[in-house]
Amino acid sequence: MLMENGQEAVHASARAIYHSLQAFWELGKPRINALLLFSAFCAMVAARHGLPPLRPALVGLVGLGLACAGAAMVNMWFDRDIDRVMERTQNRPLPQGEMAPSSALVAGLVLGLVGFVTLDVGVGALTAWLTVAGYLYYAVIYTMWLKRRTPQNIVIGGGAGAIPPLVGWAAVTGHLAPLAWLLFLIVFLWTPSHFWGLALYRSEDYRRASVPMMPVVRGPRTTIAQMLFYAVVLAGVDLAVSHFVVHPGLYLAVAGALNAWFVAVHIRLALARSQIAVWAKRTFLASLVYLPVALICVAVANV
Repeated sequence: MLMENGQEAVHASARAIYHSLQAFWELGKPRINALLLFSAFCAMVAARHGLPPLRPALVGLVGLGLACAGAAMVNMWFDRDIDRVMERTQNRPLPQGEMAPSSALVAGLVLGLVGFVTLDVGVGALTAWLTVAGYLYYAVIYTMWLKRRTPQNIVIGGGAGAIPPLVGWAAVTGHLAPLAWLLFLIVFLWTPSHFWGLALYRSEDYRRASVPMMPVVRGPRTTIAQMLFYAVVLAGVDLAVSHFVVHPGLYLAVAGALNAWFVAVHIRLALARSQIAVWAKRTFLASLVYLPVALICVAVANV
């Protein structure tokens, strides 16, 4: 009997550890951070005209990944009140009471610090401080200031998600270049289509949480018009990349088709007189295709 009780205690302890680790993993927003790391890696390939050296690439991605996860944890710590009332986020670890909020905050700060030290020691100061800028931009400027105060929250805050290509470029070169900044702009200008597309078909969520997203404050038509504007500007910036890559003709052919499709998706959304939520979701899903393909195009065209 004592042995069985002991085994049950061990199993219960193992399950508790597993659930804690799973909660920490979810707090780090792994799917979003995977895209951030992918953008950094594509910048590394473009910067070195092929596969980057293993050590700086690996250290750069690990340090950046730690910092991104830390910023996500601070974001979830601060937003736990609105996450609790939004259907999309109410199953996150903090609203579900799977972890103490203070634990999430401490973990987020520690991961940010460890990420900075990893990059500063293993790669260089430029990469480390760019990562700090992204961390503070997302965790403080966007999360604590912009998100609840202005309908331009994700436009201005989009700079946080656009910093990883700069980090990736700097990690393998020690400096920045025009193409690195164009990658920054591509991610920055892509952000409105992605997040406003989501907000259009999740507008009730944001209204319930009193978050002033553009569709809630200005309505769907204004939001869609601005999405189309940013998609057109994005196309111009993306095509300008052809002046800085090794294979401009190949790049223009593929990027031209990609951007024509993406703008067409926005035009179809703008022409929708009914089922706006349906077309908004399709635009959001299109944005999930657009960005990885655009980043791959830049990397491949500069090899």
